[in-house]
Amino acid sequence: MKVLLTGASGYLGRHVLRALRAQGLEVVLLGRQVPPEGTGLPWIEADLLAPGGLGPRLLEAQATHLLHLAWYVEHGLYWTSDLNLRWADASLRLLQAFGEAGGQRAVLAGTCAEYDWAQGYCVEEVTPCHPATLYGVAKHATHQMAQAWCALHGVSLAWGRLFFTYGAGEHPNRLIPSLIEVFQGRRSPFGVHAEAYRGFLPVAEAASAFVALLASQAGGSFNICSGQPVQLKQLVQVLAQVAGADPGPVLGLSQVRPHEPRLLVGSVERLRAVTGWQPVLSLEQGLRQIVAPDLA
Repeated sequence: MKVLLTGASGYLGRHVLRALRAQGLEVVLLGRQVPPEGTGLPWIEADLLAPGGLGPRLLEAQATHLLHLAWYVEHGLYWTSDLNLRWADASLRLLQAFGEAGGQRAVLAGTCAEYDWAQGYCVEEVTPCHPATLYGVAKHATHQMAQAWCALHGVSLAWGRLFFTYGAGEHPNRLIPSLIEVFQGRRSPFGVHAEAYRGFLPVAEAASAFVALLASQAGGSFNICSGQPVQLKQLVQVLAQVAGADPGPVLGLSQVRPHEPRLLVGSVERLRAVTGWQPVLSLEQGLRQIVAPDLA
């Protein structure tokens, strides 16, 4: 197996690259820059959004497997950005070039935002996809077109729908890093939808799930998630305990948010059945690794 990896300099990609290297797999990086973890690896310098053919360079790379993570994910902006349309096009052009260069299997990163969030508990091939944002629509459309193209050209395809991750490299304004700053006295308390349930997965475990899916021959869509619903009230309490702080100031500002789903959790049973992968860390263990890594 020789893996062509995109998005290696991103939040998830850096962890995926470590997981690939830990397994001793041969990796070729494709993108505009190389992260520190990729120093010394073969690198195809390319802007995937730019016009121009990748064919000759992919033929030279001779990768058998593609793990495509790259997309526009700037915090707070990606939900409605027009760049989603360009990334859908770029992803399909990349997949086509990979297949035409002799590639055999591709795994592309999707999102839980493809699902109809009103359903709450999301099961692949059962829960309807009814995305409410341009980001979700673009990802879902990419999956549908990629699936059709791969079926015509004999390329094995799996689509990993990523749910809520946390860990090293996460944007500081996302929920868990923001709460950590509150409990460390570096940010003012803010309210959360305390009664809502979400599934949280350490990003390193999400990375290992993608690698396990890549190594399998299973096709279709797969949730990349913990499969365990966690009430946000519990998240706040556990995180405060790990940080040695009082959860009261945050929970005292708790607010119901009617526009947000009360339950949004994915089933992990399909991924477990085909790969044997399953989450390892408990919520407390995962949070402790980022708040107090020396004590984890």
